[in-house]
Formats: sequence, structure tokens, C-alpha cells
Amino acid sequence: MTTVGFAICGSFCTFKAVFEEIKGLKNAGYNIIPIMSENSYTLDTRFGDAVYWRSQLAEITENRVIHSIPGAEPIGPKKLLDALIIAPCTGNTLAKLALGVTDTAVTLAAKAHLRNGRPLIIAPSTNDGLSNSAKNIGALLNYKNIYFVPFGEDDSLKKPTSMVADFSRLKATLEMALEGKQIQPIVIEPK
Repeated sequence: MTTVGFAICGSFCTFKAVFEEIKGLKNAGYNIIPIMSENSYTLDTRFGDAVYWRSQLAEITENRVIHSIPGAEPIGPKKLLDALIIAPCTGNTLAKLALGVTDTAVTLAAKAHLRNGRPLIIAPSTNDGLSNSAKNIGALLNYKNIYFVPFGEDDSLKKPTSMVADFSRLKATLEMALEGKQIQPIVIEPK
């Protein structure tokens, strides 16, 4: 059975769509190890209470949620994952990944996982994807073993720099990444 880490960052407006994809991966037979950033694990928002989201994640995956740096650290040395997905991946996390900053459960999980030469799949969701985060997306596109879920403009009129992944393409991206291939096209038409 393929074991996939699924790391969630604080783009709370995408949680509903992301959780549907987690259910789909679980139903497809993947063993899902859930990881949450400290913010996604603790913050209540207009999109739901933190305790609701973390309990849903544990229930769907049937695994304990990793939410701390010490909890994420064994991912590398123990080679726990065949692949790691970060969805949604915020602009903040994109920047940290591009610069090698590992100060959250999610970024440490990514660093620990990448040391094993296995695929890291990123599904961006950021209001500055065509501004400040663009340079970080560009940098990460050039890194070995990093793959992107196709993404496009979120709302080009109201949020002209916002980009979000097409989460419905997450499973297909994972399958290709496990073969060492980047799904194409990476940049897609706005929804």
C-alpha cells in the first residue's frame, strides 16, 4: 500500500474541496498520514472551527494528525512516506520551501521527506501567486522531486494576483509524480 503524507496549510477557504480529495485518495486505497500546520490545527475561522477540521482529518485518514515539529521529524529518518502532498500550500509556505526554512510541521515534513529523494506535490493557494509568490513558485519548479498540481487564476477581476490549484487534479498529479513525471499543463485556465 502506498503511504502518502497529506499536509494542510491555512488557506481555510479551500478546506472543503481539499477534504473531498483526501476522501478520494483514501477510497482509492492510499494510506494517508495527515499533517497540519500549526495555524490550520489551532485557528477557528469563518470556514469552521479547528477542532472540527482536525477531527475530520483524523476520521477520514484513520491516522493521528501530525501538527508539531517533533511529530514531523521522524518522517525523513524512518522513510515513512512514498509521497508528500501539501494542499493547500499557502504563499507563506511556498516562500519557506523555496528558501529552505523549516520552522513549521509542514515545512519540516517536506524537508525530512525530500531527503529521501521522494516526490513532494504542491497545490498552491495564494492571493499573491502572480506577485510576491511568483518567484517562489518559479524557484520550486526547478527543484528536483517537487511537482505541482495544475493551478490558475482564482478570480482575475477581484483578486488579480490570486492563484489556486485545481484540487480535482490532485490524484492524477500524485500518480504521475510517483513515476517521476510532472503533470501538464501546470498553468491552467481560470475556473
